[in-house]
Amino acid sequence: MAQDFADRVAALAVRYPDNLALQAFDPGWYASLTPALRARLRKCMNSGLENPDSQMGCYACQPSDYDDLRPFFARVISRYHRVSEEARHVSDWRLSGVEGLPEDGVLDLARFGLPPLSMRVRVGRNLADLPLPGAMSRADRLRLEARMAAVFDRLIARPDFGGAYHSLTPGHARQIDAAAYRRLVDAHIMFRPMDGDRYLEAAGIAAHWPHGRGCYVSADRAFIIWVGEEDHLRIMAMQRGTVLNDVFDRLRAALDLIEGLAGLRFAWSDDYGAVTSCPTNLGTGMRASLHLPLPRLTRGGTDTRVREIARPLGLSVRGIGGEHTPVGADGTVDISPSARLCITEAGILAALYKGAGRLIEAERAA
Repeated sequence: MAQDFADRVAALAVRYPDNLALQAFDPGWYASLTPALRARLRKCMNSGLENPDSQMGCYACQPSDYDDLRPFFARVISRYHRVSEEARHVSDWRLSGVEGLPEDGVLDLARFGLPPLSMRVRVGRNLADLPLPGAMSRADRLRLEARMAAVFDRLIARPDFGGAYHSLTPGHARQIDAAAYRRLVDAHIMFRPMDGDRYLEAAGIAAHWPHGRGCYVSADRAFIIWVGEEDHLRIMAMQRGTVLNDVFDRLRAALDLIEGLAGLRFAWSDDYGAVTSCPTNLGTGMRASLHLPLPRLTRGGTDTRVREIARPLGLSVRGIGGEHTPVGADGTVDISPSARLCITEAGILAALYKGAGRLIEAERAA
């Protein structure tokens, strides 16, 4: 059986050279594993085997997979994040001392002449004592939602949060109907249906949909927690404004609060920082983004010129509706730093601030 699996991987690796998991597979090392570890690796690689056109080609299924299957994951992580296989991530939220920022530490986009913009910072987090979403049973998913309900009750009771929890679980006391769910999706507050996503289905992440899924939304709709998507939790702060510190600081304070409210412990790796299902998000687990209007650089409805400028700045460019969506009618694009691992949280925010300044300079020169 071990040889059959190795032969299948080898055949696919020839046809799909961009699939990192297929390229990182070592048949000799695989043969040396215990049957239990071989089964875990096969589970992690299943999405990339069923969908060999994927770039990453694997998801972790247990918080300990990055340690227990390190020779495999270290190669994948090194190639995707372009770091050494021995690299270790260090987290740091402190902006003081980060090069190239204003002396007062206030990252105010108004200094670039920008009006209030849509700003968002989010992180992925997983609880240390549960399987990751790809290996969760239906009971695990319901247990996660129930544990988070206690946290949400505490948040709802606080005047600085308030709001409500919206469950997708059939029969849940806070279940919302299909129309309410669609309104939240259309408002970019709730995540889209996961069943039908071939990558997440093959990984086991979309299993048991919609059980154990939901979304907490604060009263001001500026703080959101997704439950049961690609990671146990996606925690995000957002608002319309110009001072990036506002969303960054609120997210940091909320993370500390959430862990303290119910004694939750997030999964963490000494080498890779925040443990996430997809290796692309390891490290900070953070995505910080802006909706930036660039009508001159996107003339003709294409973001090609923006991407050319953004890439050397370490920025990714998307449509305002997410990946694979078009540029906004007014030329607005979504920009965010690409790096997650071996960069600090403060470094990500600084890259977004400085990158926005450079893009505005290019826009005015266009």
